Amino acid sequence: MNILVVAATQAEIQPSIAFLEEQDIPFLISGVGMLATVYTLTKSLQTIKPDLIVQVGIGGILDSDDELGAVYQIVEDEIFAFGAEDHERFLPIAELGFGEGHFRQQLPPPPFAIPVTPQRRGITVNKVHGNTNSIEQLRHTYDEPIVESMEGVAAFFVAAQENIPVLQFRATSNYIEPRNRGAWQIGPAIKNLNVFLQELLNYLS
Repeated sequence: MNILVVAATQAEIQPSIAFLEEQDIPFLISGVGMLATVYTLTKSLQTIKPDLIVQVGIGGILDSDDELGAVYQIVEDEIFAFGAEDHERFLPIAELGFGEGHFRQQLPPPPFAIPVTPQRRGITVNKVHGNTNSIEQLRHTYDEPIVESMEGVAAFFVAAQENIPVLQFRATSNYIEPRNRGAWQIGPAIKNLNVFLQELLNYLS
């Protein structure tokens, strides 16, 4: 199986780069944000024809009961707040009739299996939540432990347009709370993410 690994920053997969090169597995550093990811991934697919895209990275999680550093399989992702305000009501882009804002992972055809991994729903944002008021609004909107990133849905979107199977995995580096850099666990999240990534790729080989 030909796999393309995608990460927003080199730091997120730095511990696996030597492994990827030794295994001759292509990887893409897409850049931060939805626009960068859509552009660089689409451009890459002009020359690379993978059987599976695996996007990995770190992210924040809304549920403070979850342990930081855990790796989750993001099975569904959305462009957060993509639509229009109608007075006190929010109209999603799909309701407006101008497109879709929700996308799901796409599995390769059977037989296909991956290690059992806890699953979460994702939101992809242009502005990471770090304000009490906006976080309370987020909790009011979602009653589940969502994972926040700035790129996730972009890989799902491109893969859907190109009809390529895609998976996304995120290690949680912080809680979605008022910005508190001292509480971030970026190092452990990156370590756990890359241990998982190498195990996953060995499993798929």
